Amino acid sequence: MYALVKMAGRQFKVSPEQVLRVPRLDGSVGDAVEFNEVMALGEGEAMKLGSPYVAGARVQAEILRHGRARKILVFKKKRRNKYRRLQGHRQGFTEIRIKGIA
Repeated sequence: MYALVKMAGRQFKVSPEQVLRVPRLDGSVGDAVEFNEVMALGEGEAMKLGSPYVAGARVQAEILRHGRARKILVFKKKRRNKYRRLQGHRQGFTEIRIKGIA
């Protein structure tokens, strides 16, 4: 069984007991979270699509940890103008384990 879920503005394909990194969520480690924006449910060849969401469907998950991803360097340059800018950025993430799809 799998589901297409909208979390923090992004879409993820999830299945039970899967561990994945999503953009930072509120909550502390060990908390249970529930996602109600399920866009599709599938089991084998059968699939149920929502418009835009499947009514009554939800995904339960558990927060495992919070962290920050590797640094991304943003470098801007204009040739022959002595213009150079270097900026770094680390995106926050939350690691979750999918407990069930209902």
